[in-house]
Amino acid sequence: MLDSPAMRLLVIFPGALGDLICLGPALRAIARRHHDATLELMARPELARFAVGRMGIEAGHSIDRHEVSSLFRNDGGAEPRAHAFFGQFGRIYSFFASDDHNFRRSLGAAACGEVSFHRFRPPGDGHLGRLYLDSIGACGEPLESHIELARSDFDSAAEVLHRVGAAHGKFCLVFPGSGSMTKNWPLDRFLELAKHVSSIVKPLAILGPAESAMEASFQERQVAALKGLELNVVAALAHHARAFVGNDSGVSHLAAAAGARGIVIFGPTDPIRWQPLGEVTVVRRKRLDALAVSEVLQALRALVACEANAGEPVLV
Repeated sequence: MLDSPAMRLLVIFPGALGDLICLGPALRAIARRHHDATLELMARPELARFAVGRMGIEAGHSIDRHEVSSLFRNDGGAEPRAHAFFGQFGRIYSFFASDDHNFRRSLGAAACGEVSFHRFRPPGDGHLGRLYLDSIGACGEPLESHIELARSDFDSAAEVLHRVGAAHGKFCLVFPGSGSMTKNWPLDRFLELAKHVSSIVKPLAILGPAESAMEASFQERQVAALKGLELNVVAALAHHARAFVGNDSGVSHLAAAAGARGIVIFGPTDPIRWQPLGEVTVVRRKRLDALAVSEVLQALRALVACEANAGEPVLV
C-alpha cells in the first residue's frame, strides 16, 4: 500500500523583509505543530523565493497571483482557479486581509481544509515575533529567529568577497537604508563611521534599490558599495562578517537572523517591538541627527572586541 501524500500547509503573508523575519518563530512553531506536513509560503515574490529551504519552507508562491485578487470579489464566491489552487492545502494560516469580509468568506469557500485568519501586525505589548506566536496559539514557543543558509549561498558570497578583496571575519557590513527616510541615520554619519571602521576592519556598504544614489558617496571615500545583491547573498555575507551596523530595517533583521553580531540604530520606532532577534546592540535616539558617530563607534568596538555570546539585545 502506498503512503498517502503529506498534507500541505499554506501561510499567506503580505509583509516586507523585516516582517517576514519576525514571523520566523511562528513559521517554525507551525512546522512543529504539523510535523508530518509540508509548509509553503505565499508572500512577495522575492521573499517567497528566499524563504524556500532557509526558513522551513518547502515551496513559495507569489501573493500577486490572480487567484488571490479574485478573493476580494463581493459576490460571495470564489473563481474555479481559486478553488483549484487553495483547495490543494489541508490547512491555511492567513495573515493577509483578516479584516476584509469578502476575502475571508471567499478564501474559506475556496479551501478544502481549515483556514484561520490572523492580524498582519498584531496589536499588543512586546516584540512582534512574540505577538505572532501568540496569534497562532503558540504562546510558550521560543522566540528565536535563524536562517538556514545553503552551500550555494556561501559560494555566491565568497565570490563577492573575492571581488572586493575582503576575507571572512575581516569586514563590517554597513546598511545605510531602510523602508523609510525617517528611520535613517544621516548618510554623512554612515560615511564618517565607515572611515573610522576602516582602521578596525574593511567596511562594505550594502545598498538596496532605494539607496542606489548613495553609491557615489561611498566610492568617493574608497568604501566598497555593493548593490543588486540577492537576499541569500546578503545573508551569507552577514554570516561571515565581523559585525554590521544598520538602521531599523529589514536587512538588519536579516543579518541578525543569519548569525551576525551588529549595532542597530533606532529613531522613531520602538525597539521593544521591532529590534532584530539575535546578538545585537540597539542604539536609540528619538532625533537621529542627535546621535554622534563616536557613540556608534564605541558600541561597535565593544561588540567586535567581545566573544560571541548569543542573548538578549542590549540597549545603549
